[in-house]
Parts: sequence; structure tokens; C-alpha cells
Amino acid sequence: MTSNKKINIVFALPNLLPGGAERVMSFVAQKIDPTKFNTKLVIVGFSKDASYDIKGIDVVFLEKARVSTGAFSLFKFIRKSKPDILISAIGHLNTVTALFSMFFPKTKFIAREVNVLSVLEDYENERGRKTILGSLVDNRFNFFDKVICQSKDMLNDFNENFNIDKNKLVVINNPITDNFKVKEEREVNKPIRFITVARLDGEKGHNRLLEALAKVDFDFHYTIIGKGSLRDEIFSQIDKYNLKDKISHIPFTKEIGKYLSESDLYLQGSYTEGFPNSIIESCMVGTPVLAFDAPGGINEIIYPDVNGKIVSNVDEFILELNNTNLNYSFKPKDVSKSVSERYSSVIIIKKYEDLFTQVYNDK
Repeated sequence: MTSNKKINIVFALPNLLPGGAERVMSFVAQKIDPTKFNTKLVIVGFSKDASYDIKGIDVVFLEKARVSTGAFSLFKFIRKSKPDILISAIGHLNTVTALFSMFFPKTKFIAREVNVLSVLEDYENERGRKTILGSLVDNRFNFFDKVICQSKDMLNDFNENFNIDKNKLVVINNPITDNFKVKEEREVNKPIRFITVARLDGEKGHNRLLEALAKVDFDFHYTIIGKGSLRDEIFSQIDKYNLKDKISHIPFTKEIGKYLSESDLYLQGSYTEGFPNSIIESCMVGTPVLAFDAPGGINEIIYPDVNGKIVSNVDEFILELNNTNLNYSFKPKDVSKSVSERYSSVIIIKKYEDLFTQVYNDK
């Protein structure tokens, strides 16, 4: 790349509804160096659904309800824009852009996935073997010039279970996307306050968190932030365990940092993750995490006894909950430092910029 040549990059997303991928991709699009990159953000979905403020870059909404109905409009957008690099995120859109890569040989295509897919398919038919495009879905990552993995677990999954060459794979963790303030050291709330920020979907493991909470022998209050397809099922479980009076539900808020700061312990129930933003953010404000062991970066983020604990099953989870209630020893500044030194936006944005420059120069 010559000194006066900017790299033209299009970031593509299905929508800007609340979600980790949507937040991270729009954040990166805004933060990469404008003296080196011309950036556009194209959203298949509706402008009215945008949950994140986008400043300083061109944003185009195709105003389509689904990726399938917006595919032709996206194709025309790429043909007109002629980007040097197109980076897309999330399953269905990555399938579409994998197909498009065959029609735009001068554009480099990068995919960013959000989960350990071989595990996720136990909860969703993610690999799409029963669809018309099943073969393309299974092999879509071979069409990309690079695939961004959020964690080492994800990279190993792509290599071992999807037969993707490791030379195509690169690990870039999620950045800390907000200026989270570290809370002051204080006494634990009475009753102790727990929190989870996650979609109400099967892979997020709300079922085993509620099972554990139903068996603890102390008073607590639990805040759940998120919405999703299993809302009714999860609330039926709450009623079954007689936990309704101990639980608050907030479908969506832009004050995540406030709720995390007010809590004593973050509860992570997921069966699989990509690289969970919520537990990084919880640590960033100084609130430690109690998590079930699961693929997707949890073992990378959590340093046992520094910013949290990792357990293997519900019985161990209950044991740690009881222990935390009796002996809370985490220091907010230590918890925050454990992630700020590794996942600051400066560090992560630099990795994206280096990747884009490398991919552009590999011609």
C-alpha cells in the first residue's frame, strides 16, 4: 500500500439490533484509522432498528427484513462500491458473501464468525445440512481470504471440524467498546446481587443458572438482561422454582455498565460462546464472573481467583455461589486490570488494521 492510497473497506451486517457482533463490527468500522482506510457500513436490515450510534462513517441501510430478501440489493451495492475488502459477520450473511466472492475476484472477502459452530449446531441447525444451500453452508469459509476467530477455541474448531486451513484463520478477540468506569471497593450487597446479560436462547444456559439458584441457601437478587426466543420457557422455569420475587428482567438497556457495577457477581451459563463481550465488560467495571466451563474464550478471559471462577457442573456452581456469599475476596481494580491490559480498543483495533493491510497487500 502506497502512502497516499487508502484501502476501501465495506463492513456488512444483517442488522443493528442489540447483539455482540453488531456492536463490535460497528465499533471497529468507526475506530479504524481514517487516514489509512475509507470505511462504509452496509446494513441489510432497517434503520429504525438501529440500537447503536454510528458516527464518522457512511452507513447504508438496505431496508430488508431478511438476508435472503436483501441479497440482491447487497450484491448491487458491492458491484457499485467496488471495495478492496468486504468483511461480513454472522452465519447467514457469511453464507451469502461467500457466494458473492466468486463474482468479485478483485475484492478480498473476510468473514467474522461469532461462535464455536460445531458446538452451536447442538442448539441450532447452524451448518444447514438440510437446506438447499447446505453444501455451500458447510464449505462457506473456504471461499474467504481470511476468517476472523474470536478465540483460540474457535480457531481450533474451524481447523479440526470444518477443515479450514490455519493460514486462513486469525484470532482477534473482542475489544472493550465503551469507557467502563471501575467501581469503588465496597461491601457486598445484602442480599447479594447477581447478573447475566445474554440472549434468552438455548445455548446461553439460563436453564442451568436457574437450576443452581433454586438450590442455594441464602437470599439474593438476580437481574437478567436480554430478550430472545425462549423467554416464555425461561419464565416458566422461574415460576417452577419459585424464583419470581428474586428476579428482575430487563429486555434491553443502554446502561449495561450501571447494572454490572451495581452487581456483586456475573453468572455465565453458556454451553458455547464466541468470545463473550458481557463477561469482559463485567470484569472491566470490577464485577467478577462465575462461569461454567464451555468452549469460546471463557478460559482465556477468566483468571481463576483474580477475576472469577470456572466450574464444570451445577453442583460445583452451587458450591461456589455459597462460598462467594460467605467469602467475597475479589478486588474491583484487580478484576478490571485483568481484562483492560489485554482487550483494550487500542490493542484490538490495531490488530484489525494490520489484518486489513496484510490482506490488501496479498495480491
